[in-house]
Amino acid sequence: MKLTHEQAIELHGFNNLTKSLSFNMYDICFTRTKEEREAYLHYIDEQYSAERLTTILKNVSDIIGAHVLNIASQDFEPAGASVTLLVSEAPVELTTEEVFEESPGPLPESVVMQLDKSHITVHTYPEFHPDEGISTFRADIDVSTCGEISPLKALHYLIRSFETDVMTIDYRVRGFTRDKDGNKLFIDHEISSIQNYIPDDLVELFDMIDVNVYQENIFHTKCKLREFDLNNYLFGYTKDTLTPDEHIEITERIKLEMDEIFYGKNIV
Repeated sequence: MKLTHEQAIELHGFNNLTKSLSFNMYDICFTRTKEEREAYLHYIDEQYSAERLTTILKNVSDIIGAHVLNIASQDFEPAGASVTLLVSEAPVELTTEEVFEESPGPLPESVVMQLDKSHITVHTYPEFHPDEGISTFRADIDVSTCGEISPLKALHYLIRSFETDVMTIDYRVRGFTRDKDGNKLFIDHEISSIQNYIPDDLVELFDMIDVNVYQENIFHTKCKLREFDLNNYLFGYTKDTLTPDEHIEITERIKLEMDEIFYGKNIV
């Protein structure tokens, strides 16, 4: 049994369903030398420092209508950062229809919804191939909420906040709440695909695959950029400085890296 904006179901107590969004993004760069790799990692550390990540998570908190109770952040040596926000409920100001609508969420503005004890975290993982060449930056963001609002409403903003070549997105609803007659409700909104929470202009940029287990309220979407411009993957120089053979080799290596991340397996 589900709650929708067409069904004014009165709950017995608080809506204590747990909704968890895991958003993983990957940025790929070709670095020919140790110096280029170190320069790229330095750029990533500045671009996605604990301070900037904290700002992003605060904006996520605003979008889902939460009050920030506590912030823990840390920049790591030689690279990487982590931020965790503990958030609590805020007053409800959106309509019931806006709560349950399967559509992209807003960018940061004055949006307030109902939550209980919840958290938002981000961890970053810069890494590189042992033979040089490929450097990869990964950011993992988890948004866990209790109450009416779905963390999927923050997905639109998160995608626009990171330069991403490949994304994997997981969403799951856990637990149950009860209506006034004691009947269990295992999900409180309709959802057919995570893609419906991504604006059309962003959907057009990616090839996407869904793997959903509807009976378990588990939803998974993988995304890979469609257009490929080698200049976007070179750090400190452009493709016109490459020989034809270098152009082909580097393109193949970057596309292989993207495909292996997208499909989740080594390709030989």
